[in-house]
Amino acid sequence: MKRLLSVVLAFALLASLCGCGSKLFIRGAINTGTVSGTVSTVEITTVIDNGTSVTVTLVAFLQNGTSSSVNFCGDQQAQFPLDQFVTASFTTAPPCASIVEIVIG
Repeated sequence: MKRLLSVVLAFALLASLCGCGSKLFIRGAINTGTVSGTVSTVEITTVIDNGTSVTVTLVAFLQNGTSSSVNFCGDQQAQFPLDQFVTASFTTAPPCASIVEIVIG
């Protein structure tokens, strides 16, 4: 049931972002709390959540020819070295994911 609720919340967030005229990129499958791959891009951006600006770090991971992206809360650039294999565990809540654990290598 928690997994279904997470999926529903993720789609609600995506729908709200589309309604605000924000750019939206969906890559890979919806993640349930862990993502692994070689870090290909790290970008700091701001999203609006209930009228408040929130800083997020967009990280793109490449693995086996596919990519996935996660928005992590705050400035997390130091946690994601480019061209390194990283496994990130996180909890999700709109508008971003909170890091639980990062393993590099």
